[in-house]
Amino acid sequence: MEDLMGILKSLNREQREAVGLLQIGTFLEYFDLMLYVHMAVLLNELFFPKTDPHTAALVTAFAFCSTYVLRPFGALFFGWLGDNIGRKSTVIITTMMMSFSCIVMATLPTYAQIGIAASWIVTFCRMVQGLSSMGEIVGAEIYLTESIKEPQSYTAVSLISVSSALGTMGALGVASLVTRSGFDWRVAFWIGAGIAVVGSVARTRLRETPEFLEMKKRKKELVGSIENVLVKGSKLRKNLVNYFYADCSCALMFYLAFIFFTPILQELGCSSQDIILQNFILSIFSFVCYLTLVYLSTFVHPLKVLNFRSKFYFLMVLLLPVLITQCRSRYYVFFLQILLVVAGGGSIPADPIFIKSIKVEKRVTLLTLKYAFSRIVTHIGSAFGLIYLTKVFGYWGLWGIALPVSCAYILAVRHFERLEGLRPDKPTPIKEERVLGKAA
Repeated sequence: MEDLMGILKSLNREQREAVGLLQIGTFLEYFDLMLYVHMAVLLNELFFPKTDPHTAALVTAFAFCSTYVLRPFGALFFGWLGDNIGRKSTVIITTMMMSFSCIVMATLPTYAQIGIAASWIVTFCRMVQGLSSMGEIVGAEIYLTESIKEPQSYTAVSLISVSSALGTMGALGVASLVTRSGFDWRVAFWIGAGIAVVGSVARTRLRETPEFLEMKKRKKELVGSIENVLVKGSKLRKNLVNYFYADCSCALMFYLAFIFFTPILQELGCSSQDIILQNFILSIFSFVCYLTLVYLSTFVHPLKVLNFRSKFYFLMVLLLPVLITQCRSRYYVFFLQILLVVAGGGSIPADPIFIKSIKVEKRVTLLTLKYAFSRIVTHIGSAFGLIYLTKVFGYWGLWGIALPVSCAYILAVRHFERLEGLRPDKPTPIKEERVLGKAA
């Protein structure tokens, strides 16, 4: 850990403050966002009508996916805000929206009290949370990428993901405490609302990123030939598509690790409280895994780390249907969940490399749209698609979604390895493209 501390100490005071404030804000945001996700096994029974098991599975899928439905609109709004007004405004407004939704859910009457209105209101709140989360982690990662140079940015940006994992762990910890101790579940949402307000106030201390200010200054002076613009646009699309593939892999593994096994655990006799507690322990492993990735980024090239993870990811996808058929106890299920968390997917700790491949003028818009659609496609496809695929093909139906995602993930990592000059069949290195981006 000395290498990690050394990198953080090498940053100037303003950079260290930005890292700290964005970490705190991301922790608070993800605490609020994940509170309902992981308490859904309990809260869906309070806010939605009781139905047969198949319909209940569809209701659960709907409640889970409602967070992601409006994300493209959030991406357009926060993208415009981030690219035209500033990165700072984006991360402040998103935290305020999260606080509002938590306050509403903390005071919302249940289905037994006001009927179907409770279902619609809680779904609306989940959509607001999805909107606000759009500009949160993407905005924080872009902010640090533009404020800190490589290789220090590998560590700084990866710490944002550590904070999101810590927020998830905190949400699960509070959810487990509330449900197992007999406290009112609304206490958890009041805690979430309170800390979201603290996060909003703390982020007002941030300054705008130097790269954004430079872009605004030279925006009217940018000129370039049609040929360079076309070449740049072609490369931009490839970079964006491959970044999208990497995001899909992360979203799928999150769903499989934390959501997919809920019906299996219930069949094994686990209560809602047992499932929440098990996911809380799993979130601790997830947090440790993220910390390990941050540490590795201090002495191993991030893309080499991703190369190994993408291959392990593919191996887990191949073996998963066979492994699930052997489920006989909750401890075996927990072992599988840990393997999925380790496989992980995504672009951590290479996010600065991926982010820098997108031109600064449209960076927030394009990356938030990429983030939104990767979650919509993957989570909706997983939540609804796997219900029918596994019903028809058994657990082999997992391959219908997981195999294409895992193959695309491997191709995405190889694409960025070529851009960074880490593969022999490389085209123009990404650093030259960044220069073109400034000249175009």
